[in-house]
Amino acid sequence: MLQSICQKMGIDTGDRLLTNARKRKFLVKGPMPSDSEFPAFQDFDVVHNYLTNVNPSMQARLRKRGQKGHWSYTHTLRKPKMHGQVVEVKTQLTHRDYINLLSQKDDSHFTIYKLRRCFLDNNQYFQLDVYKDPCHPRCNGLMLLETYSALEDGRLEACLPKFLNIDSEVTDDPSFSMYNLSLREEWANSSKFTQAVKDFNNKKKQRNHQGN
Repeated sequence: MLQSICQKMGIDTGDRLLTNARKRKFLVKGPMPSDSEFPAFQDFDVVHNYLTNVNPSMQARLRKRGQKGHWSYTHTLRKPKMHGQVVEVKTQLTHRDYINLLSQKDDSHFTIYKLRRCFLDNNQYFQLDVYKDPCHPRCNGLMLLETYSALEDGRLEACLPKFLNIDSEVTDDPSFSMYNLSLREEWANSSKFTQAVKDFNNKKKQRNHQGN
């Protein structure tokens, strides 16, 4: 429906709103390019906090996003995968609701601070997340590029911004999940992270087996 509305308004959304589009994530090597190398962009300050949750198969988090002193607040409930896709239910919050829910912050996770740079390149919408202090040492200098696309077989990679030094695709890699990146405990001691890595490696083996 959203895609139909955009088409009627003459807004080109590329393949972002196609039913088979999915989130893709790429690790970007530093240093950060100068502002002049980017196309027109918007920068936002983003703060994430994970909340305590009685259901271990779900994740709940708060997001505070702002620009020039104006903030928006969102609650996200991440549910188990359905048909291979992660289901996220997002709810807009008032500042009061945000403060009330913040009291449920999960102390086993760091608060995540980011600079989020949003821009269009080659008619593709991108978000570049730059992790900021204070953070766990594993996040120092971390930059992740995200987009939604239905392109496969290397076609999306050919459309990635040429001014960024793309290291590799890290979609679904638990080492680059914000949930795992924000864990206070070291990954070697974390049963949550260890299980996520096992699941990821098993799925990777299955895909490789199917491709042979």
